[in-house]
Amino acid sequence: MSMDSSEIVNIFAFLAIFLIVLILFSCFFRLRIESPERRAGRLGERFASRLISETLEEDDVLLTNVPIFADGKQTELDNVIINSYGVFIIEVKNYYGEIFGDEDDHEWIKNKITPAGNIYQKSVKNPIKQVKRQIYILSSLLKENGLNVWIEGYIFFVERNCPVDSDFVLETTDDIYNAIHLATRNRLSLKTQNKIISLLS
Repeated sequence: MSMDSSEIVNIFAFLAIFLIVLILFSCFFRLRIESPERRAGRLGERFASRLISETLEEDDVLLTNVPIFADGKQTELDNVIINSYGVFIIEVKNYYGEIFGDEDDHEWIKNKITPAGNIYQKSVKNPIKQVKRQIYILSSLLKENGLNVWIEGYIFFVERNCPVDSDFVLETTDDIYNAIHLATRNRLSLKTQNKIISLLS
């Protein structure tokens, strides 16, 4: 028994609607299971990447969400800038509330007050130690590929609530611009820059 063209069209229309509903359900379910902390982190990363983009000069290259693996360790870099002044990691933190800790502490304490006045306390990894680890892993990766390059690492606090005064912390777009464009650093040739970009892309 053969189907006429209207029946075929109806079947395709049903399948198309079914696929659209399935995709929408999948997106909705993913949004529902995403924690507020994860959502805040993701939005903070986007915001910071836009700010970093505004500080770039013509020959600067910005790579975002770069997974790397070296020396048996792995990590993901929020932002990596490569230019003639060097290689720069900028880790983004979007912590709400008060943060307590010292530069050498393994963990920091984050206090968050709810609209109802309740205080929630949570431990977070010290981001300064985190970015130092990222510098080590990226440096190892570059050395494995014959590139002995000095790397600078920084943390950008979206809410400007870092508890320490540190050279590793950036708070403004001027801080970002100065960090990645200081002419006192060892200069990188265009050939070396392109090798690093190719390796991380």
